[in-house]
Amino acid sequence: MADVRSPDVSLRTFERSLPMALMRAREAVMRHFRPILAEHDLTEQQWRVLRALHDAHTPLSVGDLADRTFLLGPSLSRMLVSLDDRDLIARTSVPNDARRAEITITDTGVDLVATIAPRSEGAYRQIDEQLDDGELEQLYGLLERIARV
Repeated sequence: MADVRSPDVSLRTFERSLPMALMRAREAVMRHFRPILAEHDLTEQQWRVLRALHDAHTPLSVGDLADRTFLLGPSLSRMLVSLDDRDLIARTSVPNDARRAEITITDTGVDLVATIAPRSEGAYRQIDEQLDDGELEQLYGLLERIARV
């Protein structure tokens, strides 16, 4: 089979690809959190939804929730059914617009977040301990800057 790569194309190595570096870092970080979530029968995406609702303090539209959690509408809709069945969220119809709903976290959902929070914070401490002083905050700052690019 012929080599189809063009010798004229200058392309950084796969290992130095920023999307791949971010994916490797994400996977390394999530290894600390997945077992905690699995103990409570939650996926990463479900946890994102609960955290977003918990931090919002007000009802969110499905669109706003999708934007905050970086989840696609169809996936989010299926997930909301599952979370609703577990009484972790509640849907409320928007007056004068039967197609729209506002989503809130229930007391059961708040209790679950409170149950997971200490272990989640412990995972953050484990990660932070592997870094020099201030590096985690520096990383947050850099990621925020990249997100604005």
